[in-house]
Amino acid sequence: MTSRERFLAACACRPLPRPPVWIMRQAGRYLPEYRALKDRHSFIELVRTPALAAEVTLQPLRRFALDAAILFSDILVVPEALGQGYRFKEEGGIAMEFRLETRAQLDRLSADGLREKLGYVGETLRRLRRELAGEKALLGFGGSPWTLACYMVEGGGSDDFPRALRLFRDDRAFFDALLEKLTAALIEYFRMQIESGADAIQIFDSWGGLIAGPDYEPASLQWIRRLIAALPADFPVILYAKGTAAHLAEQAASGARVLSVDWTVDLPAAHDALAQNPKLKTQNRRVALQGNLDPALLGTTPDTVRRETLHLLESMRGRPGYIVNLGHGIRPDARLECVAALVDAVTTWK
Repeated sequence: MTSRERFLAACACRPLPRPPVWIMRQAGRYLPEYRALKDRHSFIELVRTPALAAEVTLQPLRRFALDAAILFSDILVVPEALGQGYRFKEEGGIAMEFRLETRAQLDRLSADGLREKLGYVGETLRRLRRELAGEKALLGFGGSPWTLACYMVEGGGSDDFPRALRLFRDDRAFFDALLEKLTAALIEYFRMQIESGADAIQIFDSWGGLIAGPDYEPASLQWIRRLIAALPADFPVILYAKGTAAHLAEQAASGARVLSVDWTVDLPAAHDALAQNPKLKTQNRRVALQGNLDPALLGTTPDTVRRETLHLLESMRGRPGYIVNLGHGIRPDARLECVAALVDAVTTWK
């Protein structure tokens, strides 16, 4: 069985001798070869140049026996294609070209020519598909409509995105018009990724945990549901929504094939609860799980990583439909020997 076949079997909840493994934000500053490229090219240049983006995507796979490659890109390429650019500030963090505040600004955002504007993403995926030759799964991704709206309305990064939350509460018509526009753009973007060779799409609802409980459906999940419904039937969609454990049952009914959970979730309990979910039983659907090692572990020791990884694997023994991953993106201070220990623990587990 190839790594690609193993990954797709896990998405379909089929029993496997061992689960597949990949790591959110597989590429990055923890890799010396990535840092060497960053010394010569800006992040945005890496993203927009297919040869460089493909190279960065493949770097982790040359070091570690991972089962999937995830496209090197950024969620903010979609607002950029709509007409709201982004940049990385010298002191760190993200700045949008302007803060989205008025109807006139919103009306100027347009998805016309989105495929052409983001053609470099499609070219990167096609290059990767040729390089991987069907041996490894190839994952595309994008931000959820809510998460993209957070950056657009705030005008950059934030710890709690108060402007986006205020817009949702105080001007629902403006908010809904923005998310309608983002959802339509993401549908086109994800369709392009699928046509270019992606085996699965991961949706990052990274700021879903900021939304008050009863507001999660209207502010975020309803838009994710529309997005998934517009993609090919049964295409593997992975939904990652940090800090939203209380909404796992509703997320499972969104149409996603895999739920990726953060490190605060009791993974076996979540698996068992979803297996007994009456709505999923009625639909004759099963939902796989992905996660949920604490990313901080990769800054400890190989022995600690190996012990915690084996503990997680044993806790999921006999529970098909599981993909090993971190509960959030890999950190810049991750140690190479710890990443190697994680992957080795999974690939040698019986």
